[in-house]
Amino acid sequence: MSIKPDFYWKCILCLTFALIIFACVFGFYLFMKINDASVLSVPGASEQETIKKERIDKILEYFSEREKKSIEIINSPSPIIDPSL
Repeated sequence: MSIKPDFYWKCILCLTFALIIFACVFGFYLFMKINDASVLSVPGASEQETIKKERIDKILEYFSEREKKSIEIINSPSPIIDPSL
């Protein structure tokens, strides 16, 4: 009565390949199921929202201020740090 590791190794190998094939088929099935699903429409999406001119001007002003600050930072000389102090 001896144990044959070759038999068990082949069983584990076959089960592993079967599991991999099953996972691929199941993944493909889920992909096809999700791919065919219809996209839900958002209520009111067809209506175009109006944006107020004041909001746009405020946002443009904010970005122009940020641009000015960035230019100031880039053009300002960096202070020399003296480690002996």
